[in-house]
Amino acid sequence: MALTSVEETERRLKERLVSLETYRGHVGGEAFTSDWLVVDQGMIDRFAEATHDFQFIHVDPDRARAESPFGGTIAHGFLTLSLLSTLAYDALPGVSGTKMGVNVGFDKVRFISPVKSGARVRGVFKMTALKERAVSLQTSWEATIEIEGSIKPALAADWITLAIFDEPVG
Repeated sequence: MALTSVEETERRLKERLVSLETYRGHVGGEAFTSDWLVVDQGMIDRFAEATHDFQFIHVDPDRARAESPFGGTIAHGFLTLSLLSTLAYDALPGVSGTKMGVNVGFDKVRFISPVKSGARVRGVFKMTALKERAVSLQTSWEATIEIEGSIKPALAADWITLAIFDEPVG
């Protein structure tokens, strides 16, 4: 039986569960890097449908090639930003005993380079801070989305996530 996308996501997360002690040790440590992900026109079009953002630079390849400086269509900046979640699922450790994870927000987000349709991107995440609370961990990440073959990244952000536990954090 094939796994659903929910089951696949949960399986991928469980593969990278670590103890709280190990998780703490990642603050200021090495970066975590995801696999490459193709941002194709179909993904861009589905994002346009979901957000009702049909600007031609995203959804009209002929016009974007003729009228934009990009040479074709590009991903929406917010599509690129939203890919942090799936790239994080592919790269980041989780803490054993976590009930759920949620996004808290961003302290900074910068769109640096456009992601052209058909480009491959990956996430690079460095843990910069950890705040332990009674039943949660708030983690700050320096997050970058790199574009294959490009010197400049697509995006740089300071991202804050929260891991929630059923029991008090040890």
